[in-house]
Amino acid sequence: MIALVGVGGAIGAVLRYMIGEWLPDGFPWGTLTVNLLGSFLLGIIIGMSISPEMGLLLGTGIMGAFTTMSAYSIDLVELFESSEYGTAVSYLLITLLGCPLLAYGGMKLIQTA
Repeated sequence: MIALVGVGGAIGAVLRYMIGEWLPDGFPWGTLTVNLLGSFLLGIIIGMSISPEMGLLLGTGIMGAFTTMSAYSIDLVELFESSEYGTAVSYLLITLLGCPLLAYGGMKLIQTA
């Protein structure tokens, strides 16, 4: 079981890094993208009928390492500390509203398929 989480975590971390490198600097696009996409994908995973082992690999492992709420928190604090209040509030609201909505959408999408 631990190996499944570890392998999934390695995959998720590499994917997270690749997306962060691919997107432009300035606004925290990498973190926002993985949080939104990860929420949607985790919603799909949760909505599927999969084995507990696949849940550990895909949900806990890959999505756990892929999504970055801790990085989100640091990005948000840094935006506020650098007095970029408009950007900080936009980032906060998009993440807080977008992630749960996309998780719900992912669950509903897979349940109706």
